Amino acid sequence: MNPTSLPHAFLKQLQTEGFSLLMSQEVLRYTVIFTLLTSNLNLTFLSPTGLSGAGKTTIGFALEEYLVSHGIPCYSLDGDNVRHGLNKNLGFSAGDREENIRRIAEVARLFADAGLVCITSFISPFTKDRQNARKIHEAAGLPFFEVFVDAPLNICESRDVKGLYKKARAGEIKGFTGIDSEYEKPESPELVLKTNVESVSECIQQVVELLQTQNIVPHGSIKDVLELFVPENKLNSVQAEAEMLPSIEITKLDLQWVQVLSEGWATPLTGFMREAEYLQVIHFGTLLNDGVVNLSIPIVLPISTEDKERLEGCEALALSYAGQRVAVLKNPEYFEHRKEERCARVWGTTCAKHPHVKMVMESGDWLVGGDLLVLEKIKWNDGLDQYRLTPLALKQKFREMNADAVFAFQLRNPVHNGHALLMQDTRRQLLERGYKNPVLLLHPLGGWTKDDDVPLEWRMKQHAAVLEEQVLDPKSTVVAIFPSPMLYAGPTEVQWHCRARMIAGANFYIVGRDPAGMPHPETKKDLYEPTQGGKVLSMAPGLTSVEIIPFRVAAYNKLKRAMDFYDPKRHDDFDFISGTRMRKLAREGENPPDGFMAPKAWKVLTEYYQSLEKNN
Repeated sequence: MNPTSLPHAFLKQLQTEGFSLLMSQEVLRYTVIFTLLTSNLNLTFLSPTGLSGAGKTTIGFALEEYLVSHGIPCYSLDGDNVRHGLNKNLGFSAGDREENIRRIAEVARLFADAGLVCITSFISPFTKDRQNARKIHEAAGLPFFEVFVDAPLNICESRDVKGLYKKARAGEIKGFTGIDSEYEKPESPELVLKTNVESVSECIQQVVELLQTQNIVPHGSIKDVLELFVPENKLNSVQAEAEMLPSIEITKLDLQWVQVLSEGWATPLTGFMREAEYLQVIHFGTLLNDGVVNLSIPIVLPISTEDKERLEGCEALALSYAGQRVAVLKNPEYFEHRKEERCARVWGTTCAKHPHVKMVMESGDWLVGGDLLVLEKIKWNDGLDQYRLTPLALKQKFREMNADAVFAFQLRNPVHNGHALLMQDTRRQLLERGYKNPVLLLHPLGGWTKDDDVPLEWRMKQHAAVLEEQVLDPKSTVVAIFPSPMLYAGPTEVQWHCRARMIAGANFYIVGRDPAGMPHPETKKDLYEPTQGGKVLSMAPGLTSVEIIPFRVAAYNKLKRAMDFYDPKRHDDFDFISGTRMRKLAREGENPPDGFMAPKAWKVLTEYYQSLEKNN
């Protein structure tokens, strides 16, 4: 980070909301200090400027962005923006280390006194220096929190990107904390974070919960996963109430959104969007009631004028699907469904031949929002419900697998070896960065898709074949179904796809070419510029704790007889196999070039396309 500039997260907040937010924000004055060390022998294994790969800077800056995105201004101090400026005249003797922490504490006090959260990420190896930092804040009436980020030696050394441990053990660096300089472990820190077993998202949540208990961060301003199911002890009474309430019959598409909302994918929404939430989303791509929360697509319930007139004045109504009550909508709010404006803002087109735009144009003239109470988990009884894991269930699954990183891949198409190459390469990168057990979330979209897409049932069979042939490692892959309908809204929708996976515990997201895009229904040209989805994700506000893995073009290498990353210098060596060509080969029962797709996975596709031919 440039020491002369504001942090990136803070700049994004200023660009989004301006200075009015800072003026209206309740003054928060405190400092959080991170000390990174090992639980082994009371020693730290960090370089004097902060251990590469240990997690202190990662957690500090991720927490900064998390808080700023929720309307809480803050600033992170670490070695990069202090040692290179304010403390550039200090070395690493005991006296200089003491003076380093003293100066940092004084600067942090000034930031906190000015109304900013100040997060400091330094080794701070000596108890007396940390106690002095605490006293500086307490004397000014400012709360001080010490967070012990507990990283075992083997984890720290495995993430030694700069080779500092190696140099210290070779005697090339003297006074290296934890190797030949003592670390005094905190006796009573306010919080201990285990970075070897907890993800960045989980660590941030623990810090936020600590600050909530001290009434520094407002309760309810930051939610992890908000499910909307009726508590078991109230289920009978709410079911009885639902049977007595006036009801509306919802569509299959509506029920898919009920599932999305009830399982917490759209946290912090408490139900279908009310008008204020809808306007924030279509105009800003965010919810602003509790800071800045990325939510780029409207999740709304259209109804007819007749239903609106019939239900207006009711304090609650029941939602029914196929004649069965599935949910209760409390305190309903009705507002006009301005369909053309919605389509223009979400899709950038009002072309009625776009399949989802067509559904919007044919839906009700009113929208009804309100708080949703869902009676039971939505099940489709199609043999695939066991794959429909909620965000909380996925987080638990990742914990059981001891995942130290989760990278997600969103898809609505069959997996070919080009997709697999992206996923394999991401895992390789994470292992090189020091992660020991990165887990892939292979997360096909399971809601509505357009008619010419491969149906979910066949896609799941194809994905199973890919795993069976071990193109992807079954032991480090979780296959689950994302219940959202598809919008085909390009860069607008890809933010939704990314954030939903962040809610489920992913901290890395692979973005491909033209994500959530499709050809224009009339011109047949790309509706969205193919690279802009990834660019938008890299700039989108509120996508905290998730790192975007940029798209690399993969094509069939005719010399290697395998999918490979495209090299324009060797253009003639590559064959770009289009979806149209793939479908033609499958319909005709022919095989693609060896290495394009796992044979068993290809067999599933040929069976599907040939079944279409027979039906036709």
